[in-house]
Amino acid sequence: QVQLVESGGGLVQAGGSLRLSCAASGLPFSSYTMGWFRQAPGKEREFVAAIAWSGGSTDYADSVKGRFTMSRDIAKNTVYLQMNSLKPEDTAVYYCAGGYSGKGYTYWGQGTQVTVSS
Repeated sequence: QVQLVESGGGLVQAGGSLRLSCAASGLPFSSYTMGWFRQAPGKEREFVAAIAWSGGSTDYADSVKGRFTMSRDIAKNTVYLQMNSLKPEDTAVYYCAGGYSGKGYTYWGQGTQVTVSS
């Protein structure tokens, strides 16, 4: 049974930082890519960042490059999203996702709210 459980969301002032965590279980990790997506009110869900479990290569949306860093802890089966220099436009529900590399995302977490006040 696959489970993705996010944590770490909250309320922060603009310019502040948060770190999101996603604890994963039940996945064939070596073949997987893990991603973070977000959805703001009234907007479509958008890609934020991704990491290949094997090798650790990363990819980022242009809107977060240089501010967000995605990483993984293999021993803990957990991925992280370190978010620095947060802006009000980063306010959204953030979702963790996992899927076979190159095949899209099959599994999704329940989401965690991030609110950035101006």
